Amino acid sequence: MEPAQVRHPDGRIELTDASSVHGSQYFNHELAPVPIEKRTWSTYNYFALWMGMAHNIPSYLLASGLIAIGMNWAQAFLTITLGNLIVLIPMLLNSHAGTKYGIPFPIFARAFYGIRGANLAALLRAFIACGWFGIQTWVGGQAIFVILGKLIGPEWINAAEVFGQPWTMWLGFLVFWAFQMAIIWRGIDAVRKFENWTAPLVTVGFLILLIWVLVKAGGLGPIFSQPSQLGWGADFWKIFAPSLMGMIAFWATLSLNMPDFTRFGSSQRKQAMGQILGLPTTMSFMAIVSIMITSGGIVIYGEAIWDPVELASRFDSPLVVVLALFGLGLATVSANLAANVVSPSYDFSNAFPKRINFRVGGLITGVIGIAIQPWRLISDPNIYIFAWLNFYGGVLAAVAGVLVAGYWAQTRTRLHLADLYADGPRGRYWFTGGWNWRALVATAVGAVLAVGGAYSAPGEGPFPSDGLIPLFRMFYDYSWLVGLVAAFLVFLAFSLPTSRDADMHIPQEETSERNRASRPDPAAVDG
Repeated sequence: MEPAQVRHPDGRIELTDASSVHGSQYFNHELAPVPIEKRTWSTYNYFALWMGMAHNIPSYLLASGLIAIGMNWAQAFLTITLGNLIVLIPMLLNSHAGTKYGIPFPIFARAFYGIRGANLAALLRAFIACGWFGIQTWVGGQAIFVILGKLIGPEWINAAEVFGQPWTMWLGFLVFWAFQMAIIWRGIDAVRKFENWTAPLVTVGFLILLIWVLVKAGGLGPIFSQPSQLGWGADFWKIFAPSLMGMIAFWATLSLNMPDFTRFGSSQRKQAMGQILGLPTTMSFMAIVSIMITSGGIVIYGEAIWDPVELASRFDSPLVVVLALFGLGLATVSANLAANVVSPSYDFSNAFPKRINFRVGGLITGVIGIAIQPWRLISDPNIYIFAWLNFYGGVLAAVAGVLVAGYWAQTRTRLHLADLYADGPRGRYWFTGGWNWRALVATAVGAVLAVGGAYSAPGEGPFPSDGLIPLFRMFYDYSWLVGLVAAFLVFLAFSLPTSRDADMHIPQEETSERNRASRPDPAAVDG
């Protein structure tokens, strides 16, 4: 009898008969395993993807926000670089399943949360992405507003206000929104092509800003001589831990849903190398550019202007403003499509496979992104870093902890591909009514420990100063780490009594002897 799945010599796995799962109510073609011959993304594709996602205004705001709250250039650079090296670890661990099995994140989550329970993990990720989509779209709309203000004149900038903003600002926001929806409506391949095309160009706007600031500030000397308002003593270390968690949380979303992209990888080595070369380097470059621009703004204007759009609006030359903000806007579209539309589109599709496809999921993301009122989330660096980033980072870290424990420790990277799409109790991932209570409890414990003690300094955020649950206040400064470790350990502890049973249900991987259209890549590594 032919096995349900075959393992190729390079370690990647596919179904022997993909049509065998087509009749399931939990299947649609966009969630289906990618056939081997269509897994073609190279190292450059992943490097370009990360360049496009990292070079954008919200990632610029990470570094400028740290400068605004009192760090100097060295402290801010240390915090961001270390955060990105740390988050790369769970990102690569979860990416492995995408390349090995050709599956997106919500299908991967089914193996540990259950066929229905995966919707919890997927929708948690999706709603965070909607918030990010709204934030990115708002700052892109601001760029359009300032560009047209320089070209048209004061009547554009000083237009009548609607809901506290000039109506022209709302118009720029909606135009930017519609442009992104037009690209996503064309499908995932259009996103990939857009990323490849924009990746070499997205740094232009930031470099224009940097050159202008260096000229006005009198070179690098005055910028790097800016002292830290915190010093290197207790004041700095008190703010370092929550800031580091915020930097990690910035990509906590992608640490979950990278299988959405690595499912197209032509080998494990290529996707891993593309990410290793792409994420830390591009984010470190983005950080140092942001630090120099913001520190230069202090030299020039006597204040830390953390918003690059506001800084660019102060330029005298309309040409420089237009070129800088066009580059910033292009970078923001590139990041938004890849990081904040692809994932929720799959996640919403997973919730209703027969009713929502990739395009409809993208439209839902866009609508929720407006409804979440992103202009409030990005109004202050304290809210942006310590409330928004740290809170959702802790929650998503708990999901990551379950996935890493389940995939690497419990099943040892072996999944039964057909059963991830199986109807009802006949599949091994049905658990109890489609839900795995172990994953739910582990996620809840990790999330409560991580963010149950969420607090804000008086007058600087939405949480009480002594924490939502005062007993857990001490954990909130380490929210991402606490959520990840707690959920990992709890899920693993629950799984130990059934580990022998789990071993019995791990499928044997049959090596394909058939000649395929795509031969094993000599650079590929075993899955």
